[in-house]
Amino acid sequence: MLSHLPKLGVGLGFRPQFKSDLFLNRQQVDFLEIVAEHYLDAPPEKQEELELLAAHFPIIPHAINLSLGSAEGLDIDYLRKLAALIQQLNPPWWSEHICFTKAGGIDIGHLSPLPYTQEAVEVLCQNISEVRRWIDIPLILENITYMVQLPDAEMTEAQFLSEVLERSDCGLLLDITNLYTNAVNYGYDIQNFLQELPWERIVQLHFVGGHWHDGILIDSHSQSTPVEVWELMNQVLSCASVKGIVLERDENLPTFTELIGELQQAREIVRSHGKWDY
Repeated sequence: MLSHLPKLGVGLGFRPQFKSDLFLNRQQVDFLEIVAEHYLDAPPEKQEELELLAAHFPIIPHAINLSLGSAEGLDIDYLRKLAALIQQLNPPWWSEHICFTKAGGIDIGHLSPLPYTQEAVEVLCQNISEVRRWIDIPLILENITYMVQLPDAEMTEAQFLSEVLERSDCGLLLDITNLYTNAVNYGYDIQNFLQELPWERIVQLHFVGGHWHDGILIDSHSQSTPVEVWELMNQVLSCASVKGIVLERDENLPTFTELIGELQQAREIVRSHGKWDY
């Protein structure tokens, strides 16, 4: 199923602040990723914005509050709205995070890590099965950053991701910045992590730069992409049949010319591996 997904190219996480610049540089952006929650229960102006974007770019919805790791199950009202949005856009795939954002009916406001246990795998897979009753478009799952490592792990993070992907038959949105950030903060070996991943399931990449705070690397989406992440992108693209790459810049937005420069650098890496007919 994943091998038949289309190649979208190098895209950008859409932010309203640069909408005008985006349309002045349409040929430099292959596709857009939108934050799904920005368009749920959308007022008329946001719906018009979405229709405008969809008329000019392929759109990939990226959800952040489905809370696939919640043991109490999913919020069906939220899922119904998300399904309607995805049906409206009819994208080749959509994405969510391997995490939970709600517990005991309370929205905790951030992406929280799961314990790397078989029980957590079961919860994720049950919730993904429920999602598929509503949304039949392929789902890809993203690895997150975390500020705490939960105790009593039964497997490594990479083994946990692999188990979830295989059991749920989902693709992977490999956020290489998140991977680099966790490796720096917790001192683990990126090469060992990559060796444990199912490369054939990598569909999309995220990349950007973060910042340092009190000796901790923060995934703030606020800086240009560091050389270590570019090197990681090069390594992944040498081995995986990636379908799309997205620059996710949220804070401290630079000139649009700088963003275009990063997209072009990603294209050059793709081109160096003879992919996508660039």
